[in-house]
Amino acid sequence: MSSSFCNLTQGPALQFQSCFIKRNCVNSKRSCCNVEGEFYGRYRSQLLVKRRHWLRHVLCTVKADLSFSSSEEETGSEVEEKIPKGVLIWRAIKLPIYSVALVPLTVGSAAAYLQTGLFSSRCYLILLASSVLIITWLNLSNDVYDFDTGADKNKRESVVNLFGSRTGTFVAACFCLALGFVGLTLSAMKAGNIQSILFLTCAIICGYIYQCPPFRLSYQGLGEPLCFAAFGPFATTAFYLLQGSESVMNHLPLTGTVLSASVLVGFTTALILFCSHFHQVEGDLEVGKFSPLVRLGTSKGAQIVKVAITMLYAFLALFGLSGLLPLSCFFLCALTLPMGSLVVRFVQDNHMDKQKIFMAKYFCVRLHALFGVALASGLVMARIFDPAYVTRPTFPKVL
Repeated sequence: MSSSFCNLTQGPALQFQSCFIKRNCVNSKRSCCNVEGEFYGRYRSQLLVKRRHWLRHVLCTVKADLSFSSSEEETGSEVEEKIPKGVLIWRAIKLPIYSVALVPLTVGSAAAYLQTGLFSSRCYLILLASSVLIITWLNLSNDVYDFDTGADKNKRESVVNLFGSRTGTFVAACFCLALGFVGLTLSAMKAGNIQSILFLTCAIICGYIYQCPPFRLSYQGLGEPLCFAAFGPFATTAFYLLQGSESVMNHLPLTGTVLSASVLVGFTTALILFCSHFHQVEGDLEVGKFSPLVRLGTSKGAQIVKVAITMLYAFLALFGLSGLLPLSCFFLCALTLPMGSLVVRFVQDNHMDKQKIFMAKYFCVRLHALFGVALASGLVMARIFDPAYVTRPTFPKVL
């Protein structure tokens, strides 16, 4: 019976005590019953205390295990609850994203300055205000239609969720679109350049079929090509034509310089959209939004970012060395290479962390802005310091 009791006890302390009982049994030649009586008399209180501690530890462990799964599911909402409303409003405004309105206009204006030597600040400001209104329409309508499909049901920084009005957000989006389009149209009519408004209309159509019913091509993974076309060749070229209309030439030819610059602008803009999907893969999959990252996964997506950055600077070298872009553009844009490397490293290191990878698109915005400023500065410097540089017409006459 003494040996069976030794097997029933658990824990190092209890095993030591039971073995101590065995030795007492052998040395004193007492009966097993007497040993058990002596044990319970002398050590009963110690056993109860140690068992109580042991049971308390087991209960705490079980509670932790039971609550782990539920707490893991609620981690995101708990983190979101701690975010101040001011931060959510800042996220909803998406101010850094408005660089996609500034960069095409600035690069297009710089390309026109390279061609004509003229720059209209008044035209630039009107076009900038109109472009900001168009981008506001894109952001607001995107929140409205993502709310309709359920893609933004857990997105607290969505304008619809933040202010609780789907109708009000939709009306504000339509108002911004109408006002922005009127501003662009009036600018084109005053400049006497209808071709430019056709390019801008194509850019707006790309934005519409990207997110609005019945098309919603972003749900088919076609958002990046549409983004490239809208902000690259269409918007950048249109702004080039509008600024160039201030010159005596009135209608500028489409040159290899402006087309090359527009390709680079579209490339960096599409990269912003691509990296904005990393933290939304699960939510997009639930509502049937097959973005490139839903189809490929974040691991392959990180590799695509690396390839895209490599291609961006490869195109820059190709355009610069072939004479399509001035060498000043090549050297200034090459200075942004550390920022491009930072984007690649950040995405590769954090593509599995939904909290950290949220910042990937903002790193891409920085690259987009820096690259655009460098590109525009290079075009201006070519006009100032290298007047002999001549842009070669690709199409002598627009349309």
